[in-house]
Amino acid sequence: MKKQVKSIDEYIAAFPKDVQRILEKIRHTIRKAAPEAVEAISYQIPTFRLNGKSLIHFAAFKNPIALFPPAPAAFKKEGSPYAGPKGNLKFPLDKAIPLGLVKRIVIFRLKAHKKK
Repeated sequence: MKKQVKSIDEYIAAFPKDVQRILEKIRHTIRKAAPEAVEAISYQIPTFRLNGKSLIHFAAFKNPIALFPPAPAAFKKEGSPYAGPKGNLKFPLDKAIPLGLVKRIVIFRLKAHKKK
């Protein structure tokens, strides 16, 4: 994405309608799993923050949609079909996004953030 975006709405609007729908589903899943998290743009991608610290990011690329930071070790087996470089998850656009997995990762990270 070449244009500097200021909100997740603006980020999502820059993509074709089919990708927008997927991004909105991921956004909704994260919002539902971590309602106290605040939406932001960081590294020019959608980010959810908790107490000023990044909780989770997602981004659309030419083919996949990626979830950052790397998936926690507890999700290594379940996330292995989506494993990307450096441990982030990459979901192909031509397959259903595993929203249940996204939700569980967000909840796991949320609990870890609250322990700190």
